[in-house]
Amino acid sequence: MRPEQPSAVKLSEYRVPDFLIDHVEMDVVLDGPATRVSARMSLRRNLQGRPDAPLILDGDDLRLSGPLEIDGRALPLSDYSVAAQSLVIPAPPEGPFELHLVTALDPAANTKLMGLYRSSGTYCTQCEAEGFRRITYFLDRPDVLATYRVRIEADRAEAPILLSNGNPESAGSIEGTDRHFAVWHDPFPKPSYLFALVGGDLAQLKDSFRTMSGRDVELGIYVEHGKQDRAGYAMDALKRSMRWDEEKFGREYDLDVFNIVAVSDFNMGAMENKGLNVFNDKYVLASSDTATDADYSGIEAVIAHEYFHNWTGNRITCRDWFQLCLKEGLTVFRDQEFTADMRSRPVERISDVRGLRAVQFMEDAGPFAHPVRPESYREINNFYTATVYEKGAEVIRMLKTLIGAESFRKGMDLYFERHDGQAATIEQFIACFSEASGRNLDQFRLWYSQAGTPTVRAKTSWDEAGGTFTLELEQAVPPTPGQDTKKPMVIPLAYRLFGENGTPLSVENSSGDGELIVLSDAHSRIDWKGLPKRPVLSLNRGFSAAINLQTDLPEADRLFLARHDDDAFNRWQVLQTATTEVLIKSVHALRSTEPMPDDAPQIEAFAAALAHTALDPALLAQLLTLPSEADLAREIGRDVDPDAIYNARLRLKQSLLAALEDDLRARYEATSVPAPYVPDAAGAGRRALRTVLLDLLTARRDERSAHIAYAQFVSADNQTDRIGALAVLSQIESRLREDALDAFASRFAGDGLVLDKWFALQASIPEAGTLERVQRLMQHPDFSLSNPNRVRSLIGGFASGNPTQFTRPDGQGFAFLADNVVQLDRMNPQVAARLLGAFRTWRALEPVRRAEAEKALRKIAESGSLSADVNDLVSRALT
Repeated sequence: MRPEQPSAVKLSEYRVPDFLIDHVEMDVVLDGPATRVSARMSLRRNLQGRPDAPLILDGDDLRLSGPLEIDGRALPLSDYSVAAQSLVIPAPPEGPFELHLVTALDPAANTKLMGLYRSSGTYCTQCEAEGFRRITYFLDRPDVLATYRVRIEADRAEAPILLSNGNPESAGSIEGTDRHFAVWHDPFPKPSYLFALVGGDLAQLKDSFRTMSGRDVELGIYVEHGKQDRAGYAMDALKRSMRWDEEKFGREYDLDVFNIVAVSDFNMGAMENKGLNVFNDKYVLASSDTATDADYSGIEAVIAHEYFHNWTGNRITCRDWFQLCLKEGLTVFRDQEFTADMRSRPVERISDVRGLRAVQFMEDAGPFAHPVRPESYREINNFYTATVYEKGAEVIRMLKTLIGAESFRKGMDLYFERHDGQAATIEQFIACFSEASGRNLDQFRLWYSQAGTPTVRAKTSWDEAGGTFTLELEQAVPPTPGQDTKKPMVIPLAYRLFGENGTPLSVENSSGDGELIVLSDAHSRIDWKGLPKRPVLSLNRGFSAAINLQTDLPEADRLFLARHDDDAFNRWQVLQTATTEVLIKSVHALRSTEPMPDDAPQIEAFAAALAHTALDPALLAQLLTLPSEADLAREIGRDVDPDAIYNARLRLKQSLLAALEDDLRARYEATSVPAPYVPDAAGAGRRALRTVLLDLLTARRDERSAHIAYAQFVSADNQTDRIGALAVLSQIESRLREDALDAFASRFAGDGLVLDKWFALQASIPEAGTLERVQRLMQHPDFSLSNPNRVRSLIGGFASGNPTQFTRPDGQGFAFLADNVVQLDRMNPQVAARLLGAFRTWRALEPVRRAEAEKALRKIAESGSLSADVNDLVSRALT
């Protein structure tokens, strides 16, 4: 039995709104379960809409308090109707009119964390994608833009801080009471999903920023009391983001204030509400004792991402949710470029591609595959995916590569000029770059409409007599659900030819595009003529195209590129490819009578990397990191055995340790970082390398290994080294592991963000008994199913970060997740649906595990009433 699928929303059926809202006056009285929202909306018919259409306002779990009024006159009950999802006025006035309504809310009871809810006593909102309809009845769609004036009233002791979008207009006390109010005005029209409101007792970190035109902007970060000393890095990242956007894109901030509020209960990472960003506190709070380098980097990236949305998402928003990538993919591209400028560009590129392949490539290959711009959806919350975000960013990067940096900047300038204050589409966006570059980009738009990761096969040949080097390319886009046949894509392949001793060759290819090959047909041939000797080809440099590249490079060429390629990404890629091939051979050998592969080439390559003392430590850390279990599962593609993959990786680590132990230890001891801790790129790179080396040094997973890791754990003076050692130690069955885990829990008791790491590490232990450990940890006083961060760290950490135990052949791991998804679905459907991402590759598992995964999915499907979020994903997974 499969669940009944909710009806689909289709891009082809988009129609403009029948009514528009020009301005909204809101009066929000925060009063616990008696909270009231009064909304006065200035409406008018849309001349492009249906002339006789009724007014239909969206609602969700709302209760009207009092009658509706139009232009100050109460409507009789016969003139409107209220249903579960809407409020309908069949015959509204023909001319412009003002609608007034009041809704009653209980924010503390809102466990979905959508709309207006409470987090640790603080009132806050989350309205993207369709949360505003849980606050008041409204035209809750991205293409209805209005200005807002918001009055907030609350008990002064309970909520001394009252914030909303825009600029502060007035504030004061309410005579004869302990209550006060604040009025905020946002002069920039925005869709309802960007509305925000916060009321609570919060500490503030203040600063200011002077824009390129000389305006002073007041900056504020609001956090729980006692944590303001952990918000300094977030403030620094904000100011750097503001300056960078001015310098790189010419975008100046437009309001008088910019505020960030950190809350502990949040479904997402952060939200870009105009002038009032609401953040998961994970992406705001950091200190050397509580946060790792990865946390600092995450804070920097997410702060930048949400700030950059001010222009790519807020000033220009998306016409409908099908255009979600227009704001998210574009803004991810911008935050990745910012991080690359702040840190190491090559390392950032490798890190981005690792993430893309680990999640989005897997998404493309499974039942949840969809285009960057989908043609339909059943639940929009399920399309906040790696495809929309990360692949969407790669499409922007390919566009820049295709037309060049200068034309790309001109296209962005034209986009900002032409569509400021509008709700735009992908077609309008691409048209700006077509006009700026003079290129027809119609075929390029297939990247937005065709799902799946293209495969490009590259075959080379050498005509010594004619001095001609030839490259033959063939592309194919795999079938995906709903798209069986695909058209050839436009694929920009950056390349370079190298001669002897690694000298780059300056020679034109037959297509005449410099060091760029634009593959736009299913098959293509490129010739380089007049060469004295066969060159070595470096292709798809910097991962210029988001593809699976298959080449016929001989072993000698790979070794050459590993030593001489001046593109750091491709040097890393060559080693990754070779190591992946060896590991896959090991996986097959572990499951058959085939002999184990020879590890000598990998040992030689790792030894050469270790000997390269001038190499950036962050890059060396990437070079020494083996392909992940997810990488190998993706490459194997079918009949996947996670146990064999785990054992193959461990075997290679042990082989590297046996051959290179002295070199590894020497490099480890030489890679200490002077105190005090500084979260800069240089220190982060050295600490990352130290952790990778520690993992290799402890590959025997014996008691001696445990002592090595434990020594770093007890001597660490920062969280990066401490959690790095604990992560390694968690993979070793030892009393020292339990001692370290107990010591960590005792030291950070009550600090949820730090304990999230502790929960996640235990959930990832690759041993029998981990599932039972996770079940016990769910009873821990610091764990709560109502907190998304705790759920993601423990349950999500087990399901997505522990493939051997989650996919146990007895099916208990799958059943555990199914039970928790059903329970969570009743509380917070978005969190429950996110957990289902662990099933994205279930069809690729070997038959026993595959059958157990399907059984668990059917258990969810047959569990009774499911939310639209979970129903949608389960239906797609079983289709």
